Amino acid sequence: MSEIVYPPVIAAAKAMFRVLDLRIQVEGAEHIPASGGAVIACNHVSYLDFIFCGLGAQPARRLVRFMAKKEVFDNRVSGPLMRGMHHIPVDRSAGLGSYRQALAALQEGEVVGVFPEATISRSFTIKDLKSGAVRLAAAAQVPLIPMAVWGSQRLWTKGRPRTLTRRHVPISILIGEPLAPQRRDDYDAVTGDLRERLSTLLDRAQRDYPDTPAGPQDAWWQPAHLGGGAPTPETAAAMDAKTPE
Repeated sequence: MSEIVYPPVIAAAKAMFRVLDLRIQVEGAEHIPASGGAVIACNHVSYLDFIFCGLGAQPARRLVRFMAKKEVFDNRVSGPLMRGMHHIPVDRSAGLGSYRQALAALQEGEVVGVFPEATISRSFTIKDLKSGAVRLAAAAQVPLIPMAVWGSQRLWTKGRPRTLTRRHVPISILIGEPLAPQRRDDYDAVTGDLRERLSTLLDRAQRDYPDTPAGPQDAWWQPAHLGGGAPTPETAAAMDAKTPE
């Protein structure tokens, strides 16, 4: 597969991270296989999560093909980049085509990135998960790798202004031990296990995060259960019902 676009994009992103002095920490990179197919299932707190999720696979020198909504590919700026990096468009009204494309990529030895919450979590906790990541990993017989990203919400998240030039922001990327879903498994049960593992990773990333809000006005990026100003999961669900993505 030709990789004309992806390497320069990664280089540009890393250069921006250095300029902004983002304090990026990756833990558990050894769980990303050096070769062969794999599904990465990542939490979703920011519009930038795909960048940091992909960065988590860089120690293994893997390029992640992300499943992203079709509208991103329709954009005149992001569309050519997404296609050039061989990401996978998802049409929510006709998802079978994207599933087959992702399955083919896995069978060809690619790493596919999935955000099983489907949309950004306003509460900064793990929402209920779609079972697609489990189904893909089981069908392709590849490992399913949980990953938690934290800190990216401070740069750009739902309902908040973009602060892409903010400097010195810590970004935590935690990668857990792989699951091995089988075709005969109860997919809902495995998805429940995945959710628990993502919740554990995210909770650890949040509690170990090396920064705290500067004051009450800055507490929006912390989850409510840790004393922050983010909406509770129940309030966030009600907000999503009013303004679905």
